[in-house]
Amino acid sequence: MFDQTQATLRTQGEFALESTISTKDREILRRLANQVAELAARPIEGEKRDLWYRLNTLKPTRPVVFCDPENGWNEIITIDQFECQGEMALRWEMTLRKEIFWGAEMCDDRVVEPYFIVSHVYEESDWGMQEKKIGGKDGGSYVWESPLQSYADLDKLHFPIITVNHEATDRVVELANDTLGDILPVRLRTAWWWTLGMTWTLVNLRGLQQIMYDMYDHPDDLHHLMAILRDGHLAKLDFLEENDLLSLNNDSTYVGSGGFGWTNELPQSDFDGHVRTCDMWGFTESQETVGVSPEMFAEFIFPYQLPIQERFGLNCYGCCEPLDNRWHIMKEIPNLRRVSVSPWADIGGMADMLEDQYIFSMKPSPTDLAMTGFDEERIRTELRDALQKTRDCRVEVIMKDNHTIGNNPQRVVRWVQIVREEAETL
Repeated sequence: MFDQTQATLRTQGEFALESTISTKDREILRRLANQVAELAARPIEGEKRDLWYRLNTLKPTRPVVFCDPENGWNEIITIDQFECQGEMALRWEMTLRKEIFWGAEMCDDRVVEPYFIVSHVYEESDWGMQEKKIGGKDGGSYVWESPLQSYADLDKLHFPIITVNHEATDRVVELANDTLGDILPVRLRTAWWWTLGMTWTLVNLRGLQQIMYDMYDHPDDLHHLMAILRDGHLAKLDFLEENDLLSLNNDSTYVGSGGFGWTNELPQSDFDGHVRTCDMWGFTESQETVGVSPEMFAEFIFPYQLPIQERFGLNCYGCCEPLDNRWHIMKEIPNLRRVSVSPWADIGGMADMLEDQYIFSMKPSPTDLAMTGFDEERIRTELRDALQKTRDCRVEVIMKDNHTIGNNPQRVVRWVQIVREEAETL
């Protein structure tokens, strides 16, 4: 099973597994790459690209639709469909097969691009402590033992260190070029992070329940820990920027917790080819503090996120946490453009707050695709109501966070059809 969640896909990098691709695997990959190239050459891809440009600059559009089944991909592209034998070839085969399904079957507004992306080969150390996970096999639930049991151990923390294996990276790029480059030009691009919100790291180190106690019992220590995490994240951005490891994400790059980066507002007007964080979309969220009051969030979390948000040219905020009662805080984020509206949010209330000044990133519940039955009428009714409430907003409808689609690939296809039908009748 491949872990298809964005949090994993965007941070794993390439593995220097093999220095060659077998003749048979090469033939398979080239056949699939040709199919991707044919899809990418269709005029509709340009139309979809223009739609994202309009949305991201807050111009009126129909609601834009994107479906990423995440771990549901393992039920769409099953083990028995794979033909390659080598481990790297298998990973590339999955990437190509996903592109083909997106373009030929899913038919949402995601653009199929005429190039192939590989990432750097690198390692990133921990913060000096590592949580112990228990469970989690095949994408299942897990618990963890948090390593920072006492704030007396804060001095044991250190900033993570990124070590790039440039030689192995060059080999991966060369191998991809030799295999696919004449069909799909190869681009080296690494995401380096999924979120810069810090609270995922916070709860891994200290524990979810414990940080809530800490806000009352150890407020000064918690502030100290958050300052360490803030400074470590800023140091990471400095390292990536200074070593020319960043890439522009003003194109088909996945940004935030759903959506794509197409915009002419980035990079900055003084861009000289060296990518800085101010030339990019940034992303922060704090799902882990969903049970924390707005006042506590404003005291312990947001002040430490703000210096990170200030680094970026445009910002995305939020994922699964409802932002209704935090909006008075969130709207202080500089260059905020994309706002996640989770299944637990008040759709009408958020529509009143966001209006046409931000991208309303609507996240319908993934349980619609996971349940025993697929209730099309209920899905349609709820979507119609949500789209009516947001008709004056700049809307994207994003399906994500799927762990299963009920072993029925047609559910994602039909879900996209329903959303498009409702979007086009507004």
